[in-house]
Amino acid sequence: MNGKKIRYAIVGFGGIAENRLAKEGFACDRKRFRPLPGVELVGATDIRISRQDAVERLKLKWYESPEAVFADRTIDAVFIASDNSTHFLLSKKALAAGKHVIVEKPMATSLAGARKLAALAAEKNLALAVDHMMVHNTLNRKARELVARGDLGEVNDLCLHMEFFYGSTPEEASSWRCADPAQLGGPIGDVGSHCLYMAEFLTGSIIKTIAAVFTPRTLNIRAENGAFIRFRTENGLSGSARVSFNDPRGSLESTLLNLGFEIYGTKKTLRAYGTLFQLSGHPDEPVKLRLDVEGSGAAETLSPDYVENIYQKVILDHAASICAKKRPTGEDGVHNLRLVLAAYKSAASGGREIQLK
Repeated sequence: MNGKKIRYAIVGFGGIAENRLAKEGFACDRKRFRPLPGVELVGATDIRISRQDAVERLKLKWYESPEAVFADRTIDAVFIASDNSTHFLLSKKALAAGKHVIVEKPMATSLAGARKLAALAAEKNLALAVDHMMVHNTLNRKARELVARGDLGEVNDLCLHMEFFYGSTPEEASSWRCADPAQLGGPIGDVGSHCLYMAEFLTGSIIKTIAAVFTPRTLNIRAENGAFIRFRTENGLSGSARVSFNDPRGSLESTLLNLGFEIYGTKKTLRAYGTLFQLSGHPDEPVKLRLDVEGSGAAETLSPDYVENIYQKVILDHAASICAKKRPTGEDGVHNLRLVLAAYKSAASGGREIQLK
């Protein structure tokens, strides 16, 4: 990166920001990771002053507000990891202040907002990336390679699933994911979004139609309990996604391993275990990720040839785009939000198929 370090700050320092973004992505956990080349995490802020201790324990600077981050001329880029409803305004302020941005999905809660962010990034020649980190999992990349190479034969179906238990306690039920449907934090917006961009990544084709239905309600939360989503890609492939907050799925191990997908070909079937989650495949993670390829009476288990942290790859790619001046403007995030909103619209109408323009 030409010897220049890209200096980042995080806006929104909840559990995921601390444990996944700071400790893993920016390698603040020095026991597990080496410092990232060309990248430095300088500090963070959060609406909750109680998070200051967590920031300072990592030897990071605590900023009193997002505005203080945006006003700091030594900060090159920000990672927006706040609640969904604030993504648009905070990203807009950051871009207006001349900061490059990585934002958690969804980049906005309205399509108009997402388009405004993409337009602003393009106008100011700033890098705007959305944290679609699962495309960087090495086993997911291997699955995409097997599909593209024809190892499974002609693929005619795939199913992605992210189903778990969340919202059963008063604390979880009152969280923004469960209590405020406008934040798009329910199963469709929270994890269905991952399934939809991963379906396109695995097949190499964008989704053109979506139909969805809500699943039966068993949790006392305002957001949807779950959904079944069917889609068709531009190349004619059909597939589905199952997402939920009301499926216990046994133990922690079985829950994590169930976060994956199946790809069905005329020769072989590929099954992924645990690769649709926040894990990268490091040896010290709670479960071992794997791919199983079955066909003609034989089965083969594939483990990663190498492990690359999925959050580090998002950050390194973003930093490289800044240095190379080949800067993304978040169009993939705009497209993904369009798919999510189409799934909600279809489910609200009882499963009517929505055509994506």
